[in-house]
Amino acid sequence: MRRRLALLCLIGLWMQPLHAQVAAHILLQDSPLAGFQYHAGKALWPQMRAGDALALVREPDNPHDARAVRVEWRGHKIGYVPRRENADVARLLDRGQTLSARIVRLAEVRDPWSRVRFEILIPLQADRTP
Repeated sequence: MRRRLALLCLIGLWMQPLHAQVAAHILLQDSPLAGFQYHAGKALWPQMRAGDALALVREPDNPHDARAVRVEWRGHKIGYVPRRENADVARLLDRGQTLSARIVRLAEVRDPWSRVRFEILIPLQADRTP
């Protein structure tokens, strides 16, 4: 019964008008932000808020990690998807998959790995308005 209900929900999402906004996402991962202490994050910290959108930018020529995915807030590099968690994200971006990201939690703690948590989402239906 649950499988049938899930299938009906997916069919319903698929049949929505093409102009519909993104209504749902699949959570790909929830991660700490790597390298926050080395980039613009410290200076931007007072302006950042939970829920803020982030951009994910592939860096295939990164000399330290060929699967590197840079994380930007309002056009400023604030860190990276952690190396141990970036393989799927890099592969999806390389294939042209649309991903979105947003800040989930900000914490004023000493450990830079605990300051920013963010999530990466796969939209189920992209906005196709002309």
